Amino acid sequence: MNDERHVLVIFPHPDDETFSSAGTIAHYIDQGVPVTYACLTLGQMARNLGDPPIATRESLPDVREKELEAACKEMGITDLRKMGLRDKTVEFEPHDKMDDMVKSLIDELNPSVIISFYPKFAVHPDHEATAEAVVRTVGRMPAEERPRLQLVAFSNDAPEKLGDPDIVNEISDYKEVKLRTFKAHASQTGSFLAQLGSPEISGQAQSFLEVEPYWTYNFES
Repeated sequence: MNDERHVLVIFPHPDDETFSSAGTIAHYIDQGVPVTYACLTLGQMARNLGDPPIATRESLPDVREKELEAACKEMGITDLRKMGLRDKTVEFEPHDKMDDMVKSLIDELNPSVIISFYPKFAVHPDHEATAEAVVRTVGRMPAEERPRLQLVAFSNDAPEKLGDPDIVNEISDYKEVKLRTFKAHASQTGSFLAQLGSPEISGQAQSFLEVEPYWTYNFES
């Protein structure tokens, strides 16, 4: 894990990185691996405004941008790219525009690994559009030049259809880091943080603080 040349993280919303990868990212950074996070939107259209509310519909973009910056600071990310797309419209972006954006990042950074979502198992339309752009773009590269894809599958049927995760990162050493990143995204994570204290579902919530699973992608299938 610490032998990587550069890790490129591509997600559409602030907090996608926290739920899926905060411990993994923090570990890479601790090992001296450069990490770049390309966050496609500022989550402007999120339904949550905090509990109790800490934002209005008008102020939410600014709030979420500050939360994103705070979460990145907790993980140690210093290269944060805000890509300027609009929340809930990523699925409508032209494929060539999305693919050019991904390829430009790859050409600049020469990553050995890309962390993003897995197509058809990412739940949200923006997640799916991001996943498809990453896979399309990497798939067009010569096989020997492709970065490895380390992909997040959130849908409930992922283990059944994809099999067990190819990578399961044990992140207990980064539990407190990940918890702080959840707290950084306060407008969105209040209900999740409340679950940590609920005996009925604390086990499910706690799993986010203990392991981070990923699937690789087989371009030959």
